[in-house]
Amino acid sequence: MKEKDIELLKHFLEYPIWTSKPIFDKFKTIQNAIFREHNAKGKERFLFVNGTKESKVVLVAHADTVFDEFYKYSPQKHSVEIENDYFIGKNQIGGRIALGADDRAGCAILWALKDSGHSILLTDGEEHGSIGSHWLMEQNPDIANILNQHQFIVQFDRRNSSDFKCYKVGTEEFRAFIEEKTNYKDAGTDSYTDICTLCKEICGVNLSVGYYDEHTSYERINFNEWLHTLNVARKLLDEDLPKFER
Repeated sequence: MKEKDIELLKHFLEYPIWTSKPIFDKFKTIQNAIFREHNAKGKERFLFVNGTKESKVVLVAHADTVFDEFYKYSPQKHSVEIENDYFIGKNQIGGRIALGADDRAGCAILWALKDSGHSILLTDGEEHGSIGSHWLMEQNPDIANILNQHQFIVQFDRRNSSDFKCYKVGTEEFRAFIEEKTNYKDAGTDSYTDICTLCKEICGVNLSVGYYDEHTSYERINFNEWLHTLNVARKLLDEDLPKFER
Protein backbone atom coordinates (compact mmCIF):
# COMPACT_ATOMS: atom_id res chain seq x y z
CA MET A 1 0.00 0.00 0.00
CA LYS A 2 2.83 2.42 0.88
CA GLU A 3 4.49 2.12 -2.52
CA LYS A 4 1.15 2.44 -4.31
CA ASP A 5 0.24 5.60 -2.35
CA ILE A 6 3.61 7.23 -2.97
CA GLU A 7 3.37 6.42 -6.67
CA LEU A 8 -0.04 8.13 -6.66
CA LEU A 9 1.54 11.26 -5.17
CA LYS A 10 4.26 11.21 -7.83
CA HIS A 11 1.58 10.88 -10.51
CA PHE A 12 -0.18 14.02 -9.32
CA LEU A 13 3.11 15.93 -9.02
CA GLU A 14 3.86 15.12 -12.67
CA TYR A 15 0.86 17.09 -13.96
CA PRO A 16 1.75 20.45 -15.59
CA ILE A 17 1.86 23.18 -12.95
CA TRP A 18 0.60 25.96 -15.24
CA THR A 19 -2.96 24.67 -15.63
CA SER A 20 -5.60 23.07 -13.42
CA LYS A 21 -7.52 21.52 -16.33
CA PRO A 22 -5.94 18.00 -16.26
CA ILE A 23 -6.67 17.72 -12.54
CA PHE A 24 -10.33 18.57 -13.06
CA ASP A 25 -10.50 16.20 -16.03
CA LYS A 26 -9.26 13.35 -13.82
CA PHE A 27 -11.79 14.05 -11.08
CA LYS A 28 -14.61 14.34 -13.62
CA THR A 29 -14.28 10.58 -14.13
CA ILE A 30 -15.66 9.96 -10.62
CA GLN A 31 -19.24 8.76 -10.74
CA ASN A 32 -21.81 11.43 -9.79
CA ALA A 33 -19.22 14.21 -9.87
CA ILE A 34 -20.79 17.68 -10.19
CA PHE A 35 -18.58 20.05 -12.18
CA ARG A 36 -19.42 23.72 -12.61
CA GLU A 37 -17.55 26.69 -14.04
CA HIS A 38 -18.43 30.24 -14.92
CA ASN A 39 -15.89 30.74 -17.69
CA ALA A 40 -13.39 28.28 -19.14
CA LYS A 41 -10.70 31.00 -19.12
CA GLY A 42 -11.22 31.98 -15.49
CA LYS A 43 -10.90 30.33 -12.07
CA GLU A 44 -14.54 30.35 -11.03
CA ARG A 45 -14.99 26.59 -10.97
CA PHE A 46 -15.28 23.62 -8.65
CA LEU A 47 -16.03 19.91 -8.65
CA PHE A 48 -18.11 18.28 -5.92
CA VAL A 49 -18.85 14.64 -5.14
CA ASN A 50 -21.44 14.09 -2.43
CA GLY A 51 -20.43 11.29 -0.09
CA THR A 52 -22.54 8.30 0.83
CA LYS A 53 -21.85 8.01 4.57
CA GLU A 54 -24.33 9.28 7.13
CA SER A 55 -21.78 11.13 9.29
CA LYS A 56 -19.62 12.50 6.50
CA VAL A 57 -17.17 15.36 6.15
CA VAL A 58 -16.05 17.40 3.14
CA LEU A 59 -12.48 16.79 1.93
CA VAL A 60 -11.02 19.81 0.13
CA ALA A 61 -7.98 20.56 -2.04
CA HIS A 62 -7.28 23.11 -4.78
CA ALA A 63 -6.24 22.23 -8.33
CA ASP A 64 -4.35 25.43 -9.16
CA THR A 65 -0.74 26.19 -8.32
CA VAL A 66 0.77 29.63 -7.86
CA PHE A 67 2.61 29.05 -11.18
CA ASP A 68 -0.61 28.92 -13.23
CA GLU A 69 -0.80 30.71 -16.59
CA PHE A 70 -3.84 32.54 -15.23
CA TYR A 71 -1.49 34.24 -12.77
CA LYS A 72 0.78 35.38 -15.63
CA TYR A 73 3.40 32.62 -15.37
CA SER A 74 4.93 31.06 -18.48
CA PRO A 75 4.52 27.29 -18.90
CA GLN A 76 7.58 25.31 -17.79
CA LYS A 77 7.87 21.55 -18.05
CA HIS A 78 9.30 19.64 -15.11
CA SER A 79 10.23 16.14 -14.07
CA VAL A 80 9.83 14.64 -10.60
CA GLU A 81 12.92 13.17 -8.96
CA ILE A 82 13.79 11.73 -5.55
CA GLU A 83 16.32 13.35 -3.24
CA ASN A 84 16.54 11.49 0.07
CA ASP A 85 12.91 11.31 1.31
CA TYR A 86 11.73 14.17 -0.86
CA PHE A 87 10.25 14.60 -4.29
CA ILE A 88 11.81 17.59 -6.04
CA GLY A 89 11.27 19.20 -9.42
CA LYS A 90 13.85 19.48 -12.18
CA ASN A 91 13.61 21.43 -15.41
CA GLN A 92 14.76 20.26 -18.83
CA ILE A 93 18.38 21.26 -18.21
CA GLY A 94 18.58 19.74 -14.74
CA GLY A 95 17.97 22.85 -12.63
CA ARG A 96 15.50 23.05 -9.77
CA ILE A 97 11.92 24.00 -10.54
CA ALA A 98 8.67 24.06 -8.59
CA LEU A 99 6.59 20.89 -8.19
CA GLY A 100 3.15 22.33 -7.57
CA ALA A 101 2.95 20.24 -4.38
CA ASP A 102 0.88 23.16 -3.13
CA ASP A 103 -1.67 21.78 -3.66
CA ARG A 104 -1.27 18.76 -5.93
CA ALA A 105 -0.34 16.90 -2.73
CA GLY A 106 -3.83 17.63 -1.42
CA CYS A 107 -5.40 16.59 -4.71
CA ALA A 108 -3.59 13.25 -4.47
CA ILE A 109 -5.01 12.69 -0.97
CA LEU A 110 -8.52 13.44 -2.23
CA TRP A 111 -8.07 10.89 -5.00
CA ALA A 112 -6.80 8.29 -2.51
CA LEU A 113 -9.90 8.92 -0.36
CA LYS A 114 -12.47 9.17 -3.14
CA ASP A 115 -14.06 5.84 -2.17
CA SER A 116 -14.16 6.57 1.57
CA GLY A 117 -17.84 7.55 1.56
CA HIS A 118 -16.98 11.15 2.42
CA SER A 119 -17.59 14.13 0.16
CA ILE A 120 -14.92 15.61 -2.11
CA LEU A 121 -14.56 19.25 -3.15
CA LEU A 122 -11.94 20.31 -5.68
CA THR A 123 -11.58 24.07 -6.05
CA ASP A 124 -9.72 26.45 -8.33
CA GLY A 125 -8.19 29.86 -7.80
CA GLU A 126 -7.21 29.34 -4.15
CA GLU A 127 -3.82 30.92 -4.73
CA HIS A 128 -5.36 34.28 -5.62
CA GLY A 129 -8.06 34.83 -3.02
CA SER A 130 -10.04 31.57 -3.21
CA ILE A 131 -11.76 32.58 -6.44
CA GLY A 132 -13.54 29.28 -7.00
CA SER A 133 -14.70 28.97 -3.39
CA HIS A 134 -16.15 32.48 -3.38
CA TRP A 135 -18.00 31.74 -6.61
CA LEU A 136 -19.33 28.49 -5.16
CA MET A 137 -20.66 30.15 -2.02
CA GLU A 138 -22.07 33.22 -3.77
CA GLN A 139 -23.50 31.76 -6.99
CA ASN A 140 -24.16 28.08 -6.18
CA PRO A 141 -26.35 28.13 -3.05
CA ASP A 142 -27.50 24.53 -3.54
CA ILE A 143 -23.97 23.18 -3.18
CA ALA A 144 -23.08 25.73 -0.48
CA ASN A 145 -26.01 24.50 1.57
CA ILE A 146 -25.05 20.84 1.14
CA LEU A 147 -21.47 21.57 2.24
CA ASN A 148 -22.59 23.15 5.48
CA GLN A 149 -24.81 20.20 6.36
CA HIS A 150 -21.69 18.03 6.81
CA GLN A 151 -20.04 17.25 10.15
CA PHE A 152 -17.06 19.53 9.35
CA ILE A 153 -14.58 20.24 6.53
CA VAL A 154 -10.99 18.99 6.17
CA GLN A 155 -8.62 20.73 3.76
CA PHE A 156 -5.26 19.21 2.78
CA ASP A 157 -3.09 22.23 1.99
CA ARG A 158 -0.58 22.97 4.75
CA ARG A 159 3.20 23.06 4.73
CA ASN A 160 5.22 21.11 7.31
CA SER A 161 4.78 17.59 8.63
CA SER A 162 2.33 17.70 11.53
CA ASP A 163 0.44 20.89 12.21
CA PHE A 164 -3.02 22.25 11.48
CA LYS A 165 -4.88 25.52 11.21
CA CYS A 166 -8.54 26.30 11.76
CA TYR A 167 -8.10 30.05 11.15
CA LYS A 168 -11.35 31.69 12.34
CA VAL A 169 -13.57 28.70 11.48
CA GLY A 170 -12.79 26.37 14.36
CA THR A 171 -14.18 26.37 17.89
CA GLU A 172 -12.01 25.49 20.88
CA GLU A 173 -13.84 22.17 21.11
CA PHE A 174 -13.12 21.39 17.46
CA ARG A 175 -9.45 22.33 17.76
CA ALA A 176 -9.10 20.04 20.75
CA PHE A 177 -10.80 17.25 18.80
CA ILE A 178 -8.43 17.61 15.84
CA GLU A 179 -5.37 17.72 18.08
CA GLU A 180 -6.49 14.58 19.93
CA LYS A 181 -7.31 12.63 16.76
CA THR A 182 -4.23 13.62 14.74
CA ASN A 183 -1.56 14.47 17.33
CA TYR A 184 -0.85 17.51 15.14
CA LYS A 185 -0.21 20.94 16.68
CA ASP A 186 -2.31 24.06 16.25
CA ALA A 187 -0.34 26.54 14.11
CA GLY A 188 -2.55 29.54 14.84
CA THR A 189 -5.22 31.59 13.10
CA ASP A 190 -3.33 33.85 10.68
CA SER A 191 -3.50 33.64 6.86
CA TYR A 192 -6.42 32.49 4.71
CA THR A 193 -7.51 29.55 2.57
CA ASP A 194 -10.63 27.94 1.07
CA ILE A 195 -12.20 26.74 4.33
CA CYS A 196 -12.34 30.36 5.52
CA THR A 197 -14.87 30.96 2.73
CA LEU A 198 -16.62 27.57 2.72
CA CYS A 199 -17.30 27.15 6.45
CA LYS A 200 -20.35 29.28 7.16
CA GLU A 201 -22.13 27.05 9.69
CA ILE A 202 -19.64 24.27 10.43
CA CYS A 203 -16.00 24.11 11.52
CA GLY A 204 -13.03 23.43 9.27
CA VAL A 205 -9.37 22.45 9.53
CA ASN A 206 -6.37 22.55 7.19
CA LEU A 207 -3.81 19.75 7.70
CA SER A 208 -0.10 19.56 6.90
CA VAL A 209 0.76 17.46 3.85
CA GLY A 210 4.55 17.56 3.97
CA TYR A 211 5.58 20.23 1.47
CA TYR A 212 8.19 22.94 2.03
CA ASP A 213 9.43 26.11 0.28
CA GLU A 214 6.18 26.34 -1.67
CA HIS A 215 5.87 29.10 -4.28
CA THR A 216 9.62 28.83 -5.04
CA SER A 217 11.84 26.84 -7.38
CA TYR A 218 13.11 24.91 -4.35
CA GLU A 219 9.71 23.50 -3.43
CA ARG A 220 9.92 19.92 -2.16
CA ILE A 221 7.68 17.39 -0.46
CA ASN A 222 8.57 14.69 2.01
CA PHE A 223 6.61 11.72 0.73
CA ASN A 224 6.70 9.90 4.09
CA GLU A 225 5.17 12.91 5.83
CA TRP A 226 2.52 13.15 3.10
CA LEU A 227 1.78 9.45 3.55
CA HIS A 228 1.47 9.90 7.31
CA THR A 229 -1.21 12.58 6.85
CA LEU A 230 -3.05 10.33 4.40
CA ASN A 231 -3.05 7.50 6.94
CA VAL A 232 -4.11 9.83 9.77
CA ALA A 233 -7.03 10.90 7.58
CA ARG A 234 -7.94 7.30 6.76
CA LYS A 235 -8.13 6.44 10.45
CA LEU A 236 -10.13 9.54 11.32
CA LEU A 237 -12.61 9.11 8.48
CA ASP A 238 -13.31 5.52 9.46
CA GLU A 239 -14.90 6.71 12.71
CA ASP A 240 -18.44 7.84 13.47
CA LEU A 241 -17.73 11.58 13.42
CA PRO A 242 -19.54 14.23 15.48
CA LYS A 243 -20.79 17.50 14.01
CA PHE A 244 -19.01 20.72 14.93
CA GLU A 245 -21.03 23.88 14.37
CA ARG A 246 -19.45 27.32 14.49
